Amino acid sequence: MDSSAVITQISKEEARSPLRGKGDQKSAASQKPRNRGIFHSLFCCVCREDGEALPAHSGAPLLVEENGAVPKPVNNADFIIPVEIDGVVHQVYVLKRPHVDEFLQRMGELFECVLFTASLAKYADPVADLLDKWGAFRARLFRESCVFHRGNYVKDLSRLGRDLRRVLILDNSPASYVFHPDNAVPVASWFDNMSDTELHDLLPFFEQLSRVDDVYSVLRQPRPGS
Repeated sequence: MDSSAVITQISKEEARSPLRGKGDQKSAASQKPRNRGIFHSLFCCVCREDGEALPAHSGAPLLVEENGAVPKPVNNADFIIPVEIDGVVHQVYVLKRPHVDEFLQRMGELFECVLFTASLAKYADPVADLLDKWGAFRARLFRESCVFHRGNYVKDLSRLGRDLRRVLILDNSPASYVFHPDNAVPVASWFDNMSDTELHDLLPFFEQLSRVDDVYSVLRQPRPGS
């Protein structure tokens, strides 16, 4: 996800490395993070029982999530993280989207969650450390794991080593999943509306998706209210 979601990005050449577990990623310091708010959107899912690129785990589906951070000062920040950019230390102010704790905890129970963000690891990683109190993220992918395509960082789900029939991505930016639009659950960007309920409202839909063997059977059907 962009700042409205949870994700970091990199060049196409760098994106060829396999999915790595927490602590194994390296930041791509050559790129400046864009001004995006953490959790403007939030997820990408893949089933964990297929493929070899992901760390070993149980048979639950895999969920890849994206986060963002607000670079400007805010009075009600949940986290404030110092980040060095071009030799200057900036304070990154992070607001959590309403219901993100409930959502992330439940996703960790239903899916194998992977943080996939176009953000730099130098600030997305510490944000994830503070956010993920349940150990839901089985791996974290940053900018270097994205494909740079026509001016955008794209999350190429085919590189995850999973059957795409069991892969989901939750993202606020269609450009992020342009290679696999049929695997996407779109979510609206979020900045500071503390009355937002979208993550809570999505829970029943993800409960449904966690029980199917082929996500296309659900995602290719019109959703009520869409």
